[in-house]
Amino acid sequence: MIATMTFLPIALMVLGFPFFLILLATAAVILAFFGSMPATAMHQVMFSSIDKFALLAVPFFIFAGDLMGRGGVSRRLIRWVTSMLGGVRGALPFTALGTTVVFSAVSGSTAATVAAVGGLTYDRMREAGYSERFSSGLLVSAAAMDNLIPPSVGFILYGISSDTSIVKLFAAGVLPGLVLAAFFAVYIWWYARRTGEGRGMPFTVREFLAATRDGIWSIAAPVAVLGGIYTGIFSATEAAGIACIYAIVVVGFVYREITWKEIFESASRSMYLTAQIFVIVAVAGVYSWLLTINGVPQALAATVTDLNVPPWAVLFAITLLLLAVGCVLDTASSILVFTPLLLPVALALGMDPVHFGVVLVMNLSIGTFTPPFGINLFVGQAVFKLPLKALYAGVGPFIVVSVAALLVVTYVPSISLVILKFL
Repeated sequence: MIATMTFLPIALMVLGFPFFLILLATAAVILAFFGSMPATAMHQVMFSSIDKFALLAVPFFIFAGDLMGRGGVSRRLIRWVTSMLGGVRGALPFTALGTTVVFSAVSGSTAATVAAVGGLTYDRMREAGYSERFSSGLLVSAAAMDNLIPPSVGFILYGISSDTSIVKLFAAGVLPGLVLAAFFAVYIWWYARRTGEGRGMPFTVREFLAATRDGIWSIAAPVAVLGGIYTGIFSATEAAGIACIYAIVVVGFVYREITWKEIFESASRSMYLTAQIFVIVAVAGVYSWLLTINGVPQALAATVTDLNVPPWAVLFAITLLLLAVGCVLDTASSILVFTPLLLPVALALGMDPVHFGVVLVMNLSIGTFTPPFGINLFVGQAVFKLPLKALYAGVGPFIVVSVAALLVVTYVPSISLVILKFL
């Protein structure tokens, strides 16, 4: 049975089946030929997997991010960040990075961040003389911070899969997200000095105040949403609903850059993406349930413990596994399948489940821009009108930088856990 659960998904994946069908077919085969439970058990587990209040946050955060990306929020954030960083060498890539950090705090999708920030900054970077590879590589890879800086759909899915506090996960992801941004910033600084890129417009108080006044509603969005969560005014799920209302008010009535028809189109796109995620949640719940009732996670944890391998080596092996998985599977599917499998191993090593959640999500976030199937690469291809070959070459240095940041976050738990002391 274990061999079937391992090799049947691999065979179906090679044949090109959609991932949710791979998990569903495997679960059906196991129940039909190896299990003693009735077939109705599969339906019951599927529905119970999506019958969770916290999952309501997923469509709301996706909807809010889509609205803000299309309603003028990203453009105003770019102006605001530029007003602060304009006099720095490498101002444009620093602006793109800084805008991505801020926009990640209102968006729930890495793909939306690539489209919103990349669509406005790529041409400007190319006109300023930055290479095609560097510009596209930065914008595609920096969007991965969206999975770390809350609100994060990845943390919501991990929290549900592991029964871990989503508020704690949101808080724990802030510093690792900023660490990743800091590593990117160091590389941008080095690249700008090596290529001799010039500075932008010098900083002026007048422009900074004007940009702040123009973008105050955009800047206040993450403060209002995340501030309410961390102060206990509302839960993460309630915050998602509030973020939607805030986004509709700002882009529809304050900025007036989006019509009701476009709001409904945004809702339709968000509904479609949510349906894709929830189908995976349902079938992954069945697959994870079969793994659990057959004792696979516990057996794996016991095996690792009996090997007497140093914890750092096990963590390194898990990192290599997750990096490889992220290259071929989407983040949501990977989290839902590998959380119940690897969390017992992490707990056996003495890891905090919140820290492990950050490590797992950060690993899989790197997969969003890692060839051959990183989702950000395909979004970048559509937005920048570039061949995948150029994008593959562009993300190479940023993969190296991201893995370096990942190792720091993995082996220094306090980066993830220090903020929890203040909750």
